Amino acid sequence: MRSWLNNIQWCVWCWDTLIIWAIKKAFSDLGIESHNRVVVSWVWCSGKASQYIDWYAAETLHGRTLPFATWVKMANPNLTVLATWGDGDWYGIWMWHFIHACKRDLDITYIVMDNENYALTTGQASPTTPIWAKTKTTPEWNISEPFDPIWIAEKAGCRFAKRADSIKFAEMKDIIKEAITHKGFSIVNIHQACPSFKRW
Repeated sequence: MRSWLNNIQWCVWCWDTLIIWAIKKAFSDLGIESHNRVVVSWVWCSGKASQYIDWYAAETLHGRTLPFATWVKMANPNLTVLATWGDGDWYGIWMWHFIHACKRDLDITYIVMDNENYALTTGQASPTTPIWAKTKTTPEWNISEPFDPIWIAEKAGCRFAKRADSIKFAEMKDIIKEAITHKGFSIVNIHQACPSFKRW
């Protein structure tokens, strides 16, 4: 573990590190070898996930994580496919891909690193920002009710939609393991701290 932690490019104390560690431990516990698994990510903070795990990886174009993961799974159904994303880009910019992935129900595990803001662009409000929070784009307060991604997933037909918290490592790892072993599309929305830009 020490070697990959030495090369982390996230902000100091970023909780993405614990999420990646939980994913690595989940794969280890399940005995899924590196040549049988693929992680698909893109840009922004969560997009670096594929750089820190020993597996096949793809850093895709802006907003194309789930379409690319879908293509990978359809091309080789025997692979374990996991996609990582952030709350701002996925629940805001590319929500339609998420809805259709829930409906298609392909066997893909979808991990959302939800820090409730657009952290890479220094702290703007995202679709999951609390209504009272002050951010770079809502300096007085956020006036929009936050999305409930689990409710949205279930309404779109997703059969495995769970919440986790990065501060509860063992529980988070076990939920990720459940998601990976679920036969069908699964989403784990992981609530996390963001020491650099989250002030609530």
